[in-house]
Amino acid sequence: MKKDIQIRKAAEADLDQIEKLYEDICDHLETHTNYPKWKKGNYPARCDAEKGVMANALYIALLGDKTVGSVILKHEPEEGYRNVKWLTEDDYSRIYVIYTLAVHPGFLNCGVGTELLMFAEQTAREERCMSIRLDVVKGNLPAERLYQKCGYQLVGTVSLGYEEYGIPWYNLYEKLL
Repeated sequence: MKKDIQIRKAAEADLDQIEKLYEDICDHLETHTNYPKWKKGNYPARCDAEKGVMANALYIALLGDKTVGSVILKHEPEEGYRNVKWLTEDDYSRIYVIYTLAVHPGFLNCGVGTELLMFAEQTAREERCMSIRLDVVKGNLPAERLYQKCGYQLVGTVSLGYEEYGIPWYNLYEKLL
């Protein structure tokens, strides 16, 4: 891992910075291609970070004292995950699912996303997990390129029930550990 990026479990005291991270990302997406279809005040929002902290599942990436990224790691799949043939068996006690991988727009292409994925993999290996799964809005090319570069394999495309938000299809990825 890069020596200057520190990743640690988020605490309640970090919520203001995480909320600001989400808002900065959504502001950026309003003036650039919004590949993930995130919307300020809708998703991701402070309540998502609060749930992540309460579940002991939210991690933040810090550069000095600035929050430059975050990720949620859980052993719980989205409902639509059962509609695809995965590379491994469906025992989620040994499978991590990545949610809300976020990188501050001022730190895009600086390795923050890669560091968060490497951290997730290291954490999963320490817990003897067999794989990591994630979903990405179909057509979110920057994210898909990152996941593919880091060894994640596309296993299928499904609906996750977000059609009302204009997001009918998600690509599902898995990486064997």
